[in-house]
Amino acid sequence: MSNTVADRLAKKTRKKAPAKQVRLKLVYVDFWSAVKFSFMVSICLAVVGVVAAILVYVVLQTTGVFGRIDELFMDIVGEENSLMNYIGFPQVAFFSVIVGVLNTIVGTALGAIASLVYNLLVRVLGGFQLGFSSN
Repeated sequence: MSNTVADRLAKKTRKKAPAKQVRLKLVYVDFWSAVKFSFMVSICLAVVGVVAAILVYVVLQTTGVFGRIDELFMDIVGEENSLMNYIGFPQVAFFSVIVGVLNTIVGTALGAIASLVYNLLVRVLGGFQLGFSSN
């Protein structure tokens, strides 16, 4: 039975520390942090949207759905008009990029507005009270 300092420290480290609980209140959201975060989320969603639009176009083109729709369109309108003149790969890619850019602008603006509105409401309502624990 050695009762050295190292043995006592080893016994202390084996004991599990009790979980500490802390209650915090979120009373301020930094404007520029919210703008940067919403910009990055919007960029990610824009990339996902462009890739999804291109993949859907490729799948529909490969399976022949556009060919059948084009045949139906030419039967209704006339043989000289083809829908594939308007729904080509460059048009779909360009349109999805434009929608992604517009969504990025709107998403960033909404993130900035949301942070401003939250900061104004915190003055009236007091903010969110959050509980944290260290496990």
